Amino acid sequence: MGKKVKKKVEPPPKDVFDPLLIESKTAATVVLMLSSPEEEVLAKACDALYKFASKGDENKVTLLGLGAVEHLYKLISHEDPVVRRNAIMVFGIMASNHDVRKLLRELDVTNSLISQLAPEEDVVIHEFATLCLAHMAVEYTTKVQIFEQGGLEPLIRLLGSPDPDVKKNSVECIYLLVQDFQSRAAVRALNVIPPLLELLKSEYPVIQLLALKTLEVISKDRETRIILGESKGLDCLLKILETNEFSDLHVEALAVLANCLEDVHTLQLIHQTGGLKKLLSFVGVSTVPSIQKNAAKAITRAAYDSENRKILNQEEVEKCLINLLEMDNDGVKVAASQAISAMCENLASKRAFGLQGIPQLVQLLSSDNEEVKEAAVTALANLTAASPSNASAVAEAEGIEPLINTLNAQRDGAIANAATVLTNLAMQQPFHVNIQSHGIMSVLEEPLRSTNSQVQSKAAFAVAIFGCDADAITELRNAGGLGPLVELLHSKNEEVRRNACWAVMVCASDELTAVELCRLGALDILEEINLSTGCKNNFSEAALEKLLDNNLPQKYSQMGYLSSSNIITDGFYDCGQIKPGVKFLSLEELSMQELTDCRAIIFINAKPQEDLTVEKEAQDSSYEQTILSPSISRKSNREKARKGKGKKEEEKSKEVTQITPKVQDEINLENSRWLPPPDFILLDYINDASKTILPLMTTREQVMALAQFVADKMGGPIERDKLHEFSWELHISEIEFELKCNVVPIGKVKKGTFCHRALLFKVIADRIGIGCTLVRGKYNRAWNEVKLADASPQGIAGLLLPPQEYIVDLMFEPGFLIKQGSAEADQYKHI
Repeated sequence: MGKKVKKKVEPPPKDVFDPLLIESKTAATVVLMLSSPEEEVLAKACDALYKFASKGDENKVTLLGLGAVEHLYKLISHEDPVVRRNAIMVFGIMASNHDVRKLLRELDVTNSLISQLAPEEDVVIHEFATLCLAHMAVEYTTKVQIFEQGGLEPLIRLLGSPDPDVKKNSVECIYLLVQDFQSRAAVRALNVIPPLLELLKSEYPVIQLLALKTLEVISKDRETRIILGESKGLDCLLKILETNEFSDLHVEALAVLANCLEDVHTLQLIHQTGGLKKLLSFVGVSTVPSIQKNAAKAITRAAYDSENRKILNQEEVEKCLINLLEMDNDGVKVAASQAISAMCENLASKRAFGLQGIPQLVQLLSSDNEEVKEAAVTALANLTAASPSNASAVAEAEGIEPLINTLNAQRDGAIANAATVLTNLAMQQPFHVNIQSHGIMSVLEEPLRSTNSQVQSKAAFAVAIFGCDADAITELRNAGGLGPLVELLHSKNEEVRRNACWAVMVCASDELTAVELCRLGALDILEEINLSTGCKNNFSEAALEKLLDNNLPQKYSQMGYLSSSNIITDGFYDCGQIKPGVKFLSLEELSMQELTDCRAIIFINAKPQEDLTVEKEAQDSSYEQTILSPSISRKSNREKARKGKGKKEEEKSKEVTQITPKVQDEINLENSRWLPPPDFILLDYINDASKTILPLMTTREQVMALAQFVADKMGGPIERDKLHEFSWELHISEIEFELKCNVVPIGKVKKGTFCHRALLFKVIADRIGIGCTLVRGKYNRAWNEVKLADASPQGIAGLLLPPQEYIVDLMFEPGFLIKQGSAEADQYKHI
């Protein structure tokens, strides 16, 4: 038998371990294993960390604290594909944490991740590298890094990956990147449209949704919209809208189309292919509020272009929008109202909405939703602009009251547009009266106090439009609206300032209001405005003039001039030239001052005894009413004396008589009221002048006779070289002492100088119908100027010469007429 040969077995080297199964339940231990030189250990450690990080955000934070990110960063470029893949998987899952992303940015990991997007890399690496980039692209700085490091091109290429997760992550990352305009231009150059349209066919809704969102962002650029149309992308979008099973994508598809509708070329393309009709039909049958709202927004954006408005009108978009107004969703109502506003630029659309849409919009003014109210009233403002028929439709829909209520809305846009609609309606007299009857002037007080310049401007404009009669102005004054109106004169906004000046000009036509406006400082502000070439406007100059014309005491004090049309009435007073910056006091305030040695205040009050008795018994007039309203007792005199002007004054007196009780009822007065004392001497002067001067045949004769009459009552003629001996100052002081008051009735003055005589001349001349001015000079000088026609030159009968201006001498040769501009005239004024 032969022997078996036993094979000799060599023992293993002493320094080599047999293969071991490594297990650890401690994250710290696994993180330490990332430093191992063994590829198998690294791969398994990364796999374990992936599973650990996938369990929640707390685990990600734990790994961050253990320094895992720094170790993994070294491994994503490892030469072993398994190690590299597993490390990137951990990065992909951990990058959802904000703190992890912050560290990844500091490590500048994007460049390494982008390098992993090469075509030859494993699909899993693509999946998690794109996932990590998508997480990081949320931050703006990372967007810039990915763009600058060339990440867009491989991301777009991966949109065609066979793996749906890669597609999803890639398109999500692109969506985040194109939020920046640089990336939008870059993806267009890289031909991103075809692969995005291809993703719309995906079986995964999330991919379709991200593709639509990306298209919505990039289609904001006109060039992209053109490419989208050329790539038949509009057809793809319309097919989505027509497919019921894609209902969850309809809102996003509509958003893309909304961008496309902005472009005339694209809209025409949709229109020509019947797509626009399909779109409007889809909106008409849809019951989804978000779809209806986005469709209306799309129409709004398209309607910004005039050509687009024509196309939309051809497709009868008005019917679609009017239907949307009736939807039971506030967002839809707002969007539809905004679309109507935009479409109003087209006159055909404006007419169509006026026939059908105005009643629905008026109803929306009563909505509890302030945004709905604002959108509806804005649409009405556009509809009624330069459209009397639409304004009538608003009134017929009983819109006036809700519009006035909207002036108290919470949103500035609603208030401003409500004021606009009301002023549009006011262009027609019946609606103007109707609106006034609803007390609009008192409601405007609050908008005038707004801090919004648009509201301020529209409110001031409304005051100018509706403040056309005394009742309306009184209503505003009693509501406290004059104060905020005057404040608007300070506005730096040109339109606000202009409209405020206009409103002040209108309100100043009422005498009581003119006094109040002056008290509030309107005169000073208007003067300041008119001194500035950049601030003044036509209304500021007219407002100042109107204000002064209805507050003659202040006009004469401030300007030193009254024209022939400035008729001095009872209550006028001359307190001398006021210095700039000094407050102008009322006659009542001046009468309450202690007796001083200052210049006397001369006042006019020729009310007959019977009128004064009625006033005292009724105690129904304030100081301003007493001294500034035209006397209602001078009708008989004016009927005789003023000729043509007399009728106007009588009508004005009647008007004041009618409104005075309302004013008295509305102003809260104290039980004891101050009344200026009657000046019966002045009343006698006026009556005497009427009897003796009016019968004279010519104006020249009347002027000369009145001059002699005035001089006679004021101390007679004075010799030029003895003027200094004419002690009128002592005489006036004695009257003040007698009355224990600085305020002196002009009838009491028996020795008067230039200023007293000129004032008395003007007062009587105004009462008997002689036109003259009153001009203040220096050193108590004052004079009257009249215009008189000279006789025809000898031998030329019937020739009418233009009237000449003359100064009436009341001091030296009473009745002598000094030709204006002559040396004698200069001497009379200054010497």
